[in-house]
Amino acid sequence: MSQDQDMIDLFVIGGGINGAGVARDAAGRGLKVVLCEKDDLAQGTSSRSGKLVHGGLRYLEYYEFRLVREALIEREVLMNAAPHIIWPMRFVLPHSPQDRPAWLVRLGLFLYDHLGGRQKLPGTRTLDLRRDPEGAPLLDQYAKGFEYSDCWVDDARLVVLNAVDAAERGAEVLTRSPCIAARRENGAWTVETRSEITGALRRFRARCVVNCAGPWVSDVIGRVAGSQSSRNVRLVKGSHIIVPKWWAGANAYLVQNHDKRVIFINPYEGDKALIGTTDIAYEGRAEDVTADESEIEYLLAAVNRYFKQKLRRDDVLHSFSGVRPLFDDGKGNPSAVTRDYVFDLDQAGGAPLLNVFGGKITTFRELAERGMHRLREVFPAMGPDWTENAPLPGGDMANADYESYAELLRELNPWMPRGLLHHYGRLYGTRTRDVVAGALSLSDLGRHFGGTLYEAEVRYLVAREWAQTPEDILYRRTKHYLHLTEDQRRAFAEWFAGSDLAQAA
Repeated sequence: MSQDQDMIDLFVIGGGINGAGVARDAAGRGLKVVLCEKDDLAQGTSSRSGKLVHGGLRYLEYYEFRLVREALIEREVLMNAAPHIIWPMRFVLPHSPQDRPAWLVRLGLFLYDHLGGRQKLPGTRTLDLRRDPEGAPLLDQYAKGFEYSDCWVDDARLVVLNAVDAAERGAEVLTRSPCIAARRENGAWTVETRSEITGALRRFRARCVVNCAGPWVSDVIGRVAGSQSSRNVRLVKGSHIIVPKWWAGANAYLVQNHDKRVIFINPYEGDKALIGTTDIAYEGRAEDVTADESEIEYLLAAVNRYFKQKLRRDDVLHSFSGVRPLFDDGKGNPSAVTRDYVFDLDQAGGAPLLNVFGGKITTFRELAERGMHRLREVFPAMGPDWTENAPLPGGDMANADYESYAELLRELNPWMPRGLLHHYGRLYGTRTRDVVAGALSLSDLGRHFGGTLYEAEVRYLVAREWAQTPEDILYRRTKHYLHLTEDQRRAFAEWFAGSDLAQAA
């Protein structure tokens, strides 16, 4: 049985970073918005990235100067908007004379320091890897290196926080509710969704549809009656591995491989390291993507080329793979395909369809803003640009200073262990108060499932962040899966299935 609704302004398809960003931007302009996602928020590409907000140092080799500049500017904007989930990281780049010459690397880093009007992050410095502590884990043959700045981001939480902000500004967010039909009728869209949980059908009338389906953007175009586009995306698989961290210090490493690709080696979840990524043309179903053994061996070999401590296959704790929906610009080499985004506006029948091709996590906010600019004639009364100086939920900290906020959090919760304070502060920022909901002791947080996972957090995620399954909680809203044993994960899943939360979700 379907349920009709009054006319809405914008129907957004896709609950990844671009869709959530568009829904947030539009809702903040006063538009009536619905966002639908066929799975969980960020279940696809947007939770399977390298977890970086960065300008894309290697894109300079492909003369993508505008893209790099815009990404570097956005890096500063996002640091101010979400200092709890985005923070600076220093990257050590050991120089390999067999690959790019030192002068070329230094020139690239000089441009990287100055293209985007850097304000908050320290600039590049040259390292003597035989003396500086950052060189200690590296092989002795690497004597010279460079250190530069970029930022870490919790990618899945960035998506969720955009969706939360959109909802708090009036948008309706539907997860596990694929768009099953969309057609133009009498100068507007009729859009239908079906809940994968209840089977309930919903029908919406919308003035405009925005297709932010990522790897599935062309599939959506194919299902939309009377719609077509000459543009397409090229699917490129990027795989990562997680291993125990083997070096001291908070810095990350960026190494050049023989094939001219670069590999990031980043601290992850305290005592682990995240290594990636590969770049391989992909032709299968985006839902089925996994890291091949050849990719895992490739990443291990790239690391072992530089470090004294050698990684083995059994060091790999976990692997994941995502499909990047890059705009198809005709380049043969997957690494050379642009990371820029392109809009395609189809206004047939007086009912606009805005298709979004490509993009990267760093530029999602700008993409959303420019997308709304493309729709200005459709919504002449919508509000002005607003997201550049607006914090995301939990990021409303004085001077965007997370460390000062963390100290305040410790003062307000003297009963809370340091590890738990760090977990809540980094994931929820100022909304930690809503997660703990007045608790004055660990027992007030409810059942303890292991690590830093307590019942209070689970209930918050179900009530406020659309979590509906154990996987939503352990893998996307948080990374608890990395800190629980297999038995603990199984016990949590059994508890969740039998709890009132499963029915509520």
